[in-house]
Amino acid sequence: MRYLPHTAEDIEAMLAKTGHAALDDLFETIPNQLKLKKGLDLPRPLTEWDLNTHMEALASENIACKGYTCFIGAGSYDHHIPSIVPYLISRSEFVTAYTPYQPEVSQGTLQGIYEFQTMITELLGMDIATASHYDCGTALAECALISLRKNRKADKFAVSSLVHPSHRQIIQTYLAPTGYELVEIPHTKDGLTDIQALEAMDGIAGVAVQSPNFLGHIEDLAAFRQVADAKKMIFTASFTEALAWGILKNPGTFGADLVAGEGQSLGIQKTFGGPGLGLLAGSSKMVRSLPGRLVGRATDNNGKDGYVLTLATREQHIRREKASSNICSNNGLNAMTAAVYLSTVGKIGIREIARQNHDKAVYLKTCLEKAGFEPVFDQPFFNEFVLKAPAGFKEKRAELIHNHCVFAGLDLGPYYQQLEDHYLFCATEKVTKEQIDQLAKEVA
Repeated sequence: MRYLPHTAEDIEAMLAKTGHAALDDLFETIPNQLKLKKGLDLPRPLTEWDLNTHMEALASENIACKGYTCFIGAGSYDHHIPSIVPYLISRSEFVTAYTPYQPEVSQGTLQGIYEFQTMITELLGMDIATASHYDCGTALAECALISLRKNRKADKFAVSSLVHPSHRQIIQTYLAPTGYELVEIPHTKDGLTDIQALEAMDGIAGVAVQSPNFLGHIEDLAAFRQVADAKKMIFTASFTEALAWGILKNPGTFGADLVAGEGQSLGIQKTFGGPGLGLLAGSSKMVRSLPGRLVGRATDNNGKDGYVLTLATREQHIRREKASSNICSNNGLNAMTAAVYLSTVGKIGIREIARQNHDKAVYLKTCLEKAGFEPVFDQPFFNEFVLKAPAGFKEKRAELIHNHCVFAGLDLGPYYQQLEDHYLFCATEKVTKEQIDQLAKEVA
């Protein structure tokens, strides 16, 4: 829709209807110290075609991964998306961001979510999965709230310092007005969550550990399960790379109570950092504590399969004070995308993609070490790892972006002070041997 400004006559007519003498009276509830005292310093007006040219020039300053070689992951991964995925989800039957409010009318949408939930439970080894959330961070925050609701005698939620920094910040935002406390578990010099520090903590309702963690390392989830049992904590396993479960034992294998993860790798484009797909699954004992919607399959009077909202714990369906989540908790189109992607690649495909990710990351690490990078940690990893950069790499990295269209790793200094001059590298199936060799050559 084109923007059509109001005329002076339009404004006068609306003010007469609302009973205000002047336009400023509409904003009288805003404290005076927060109001702008002078006009905005705006440039001169532009014609429509000049404005379009200006906007196109601004847009051209952005750098997109398309056309670039990306060696950055850190929660958003550059994977190949089969052509059938965007084709199918662009059909009019599927293009909606939400589960319909009269859901039984939309059997196709409900069946799609049912299949999505079924595949996610199988991928993660859990009993039940929700109909998806905004991203991993919001799903993880819901796990914190569930833990605190179920363990009412405790007022703290513990999260590993190697959980994605943005996700930790989201949890803090959720808990800040509630009176509950977020406690961070430090990490060891080996790049793993300090389990002994968790053992020394008291008053913890639940604990969240990411594996592979933000540094790419695979955590010992079984050990954290034992500590959680001993201290009667809800154990949440988190992840940012869903394809890791193609070759790693899934969280359900280790008895996780809840699993919160990012599903962007399942057929969703990076698109300047979004959108994401929050995956949230749990054991059967958590079924009535999970937020959002759970779709089930039933049989109608004619004996045909029909799909229904078996459980709906949002305030649109039940009393607000009984709702387990008051946010709009479903990314319907992204969930459908993940379902189509998982159906397309299948079990064997996921295993093969995961294997390629791991093997190419190992090859990339070997090449970079030969080119002058220093190994930092000696831990198993999936498709991400940390290396200490040689002198002058910061300038070289900028040159690689602008002259060679290569994103060479993520600077970890802003996230962990002790990791200044350390970079997090990632390799996915889209990276070729030639591209890895070229990067190593440029660095050397």
